[in-house]
Amino acid sequence: MLNLYTDSSPNGYKATIALEELGLPYRLHHVRIAEGDHRRPEFLALNPHGRIPALTDEDTGVVLFESAAILLYLAEKTGKLLPADTLGRWEAIKWLQFHSCSVGPIIGQRVHFDVFDKSGNAAAIERYRRLTDDALAVLDHRLAEHHYLAGDTYSIADIAHFGWSHIARVIDFDFSHHRHLSAWHERVAARPAVSRGITLPAAATGA
Repeated sequence: MLNLYTDSSPNGYKATIALEELGLPYRLHHVRIAEGDHRRPEFLALNPHGRIPALTDEDTGVVLFESAAILLYLAEKTGKLLPADTLGRWEAIKWLQFHSCSVGPIIGQRVHFDVFDKSGNAAAIERYRRLTDDALAVLDHRLAEHHYLAGDTYSIADIAHFGWSHIARVIDFDFSHHRHLSAWHERVAARPAVSRGITLPAAATGA
């Protein structure tokens, strides 16, 4: 049995979407960040960095944190959501890494300075708005030529990027001028498993 420890956040939604897409049985444990659950010893035993999501697999003894690692593990476990051919597989991994190393951290900083930081740091706001738009332009260019990020096949790369594009829409970060990215977002959002995944453990309601 799989156990997912998560909260309503872009990184958490990646894991719930993947589990819903794969139809795997799992127990959902709500780690309420606002109540400090992520700093409790029982959660820090799973992820000493205190970040969600975390995943345990009782069948294999595997304990994971970091959403990209969780996505890769679930794909490897099931043989799904990761193209079988060498080229497609590495395209999916490449775009998953682009999300983990660039898009996610950049948008995360934009959320901090644009939404949470009440000091009104104009330089930081301008910097992360620009970096966000640059990163989204890369995705838009890729999606102008391919239906999904790995090519023609929906994969864990799409799930990873959708976690943040969904939150961007929730908090009114407009990326509609990237029309290929916007069309991709709507295609992914229309998937039934995605619709379920973004409500677990609760729907995001904004910053």
